[in-house]
Amino acid sequence: MARYTGPKHRLARREGVNVLDKTSQSLQRRLNVPPGIHGKKRKRRLSEYGTQLREKQKAKATYGLLEKQFKKLVQTVQKRKGETGEMIVALLETRLDNLVYRLGFAKSRTMARQFVSHGHIFVNGKKVNIPSYAVRVDDVISISETIQKNPVVAELLNDKEMQILPFIKKQGVSGKLVRMPKKEDLVVPFDLQLIIEYYSR
Repeated sequence: MARYTGPKHRLARREGVNVLDKTSQSLQRRLNVPPGIHGKKRKRRLSEYGTQLREKQKAKATYGLLEKQFKKLVQTVQKRKGETGEMIVALLETRLDNLVYRLGFAKSRTMARQFVSHGHIFVNGKKVNIPSYAVRVDDVISISETIQKNPVVAELLNDKEMQILPFIKKQGVSGKLVRMPKKEDLVVPFDLQLIIEYYSR
């Protein structure tokens, strides 16, 4: 199944959650109205399966994952000991493309994915072009000199108000994963328990 490349506003309204990585007043007003000419009329109660499916779709849309990737991630976690929901968040958050976004080197996860794919991101000084690469604790992520000259990136690097999550540390054009993320570190716009139930059927 191909990754969705259509309008992000439409995707956000379909899932009922902001997946744009930024705040949009126009989207916030229409977030609970499904896309399409009959959007306002189409609101109906979902079945238990439908509700679980919706939450799974929200998570995939937020992190830009394909079904195969997301299913594999959840199944990997279900085989491990520990709190399943927290481990799902940890694996999603420690993807290389997500950390490039979280460190403020890209304005969206889509842009971060492109930077990684095009060879502009380094992990411990070595070029890594796999967006799903699992970053480990103490790994250092840095960006190429070429991408530092990008006007959007230059503006992001100068943003003094950029909030950095507690499990990462940023210094100039590099950043580090200092520990594995925990659920309380961030608010995810989907219900992890319903996602676990969906894949446990």
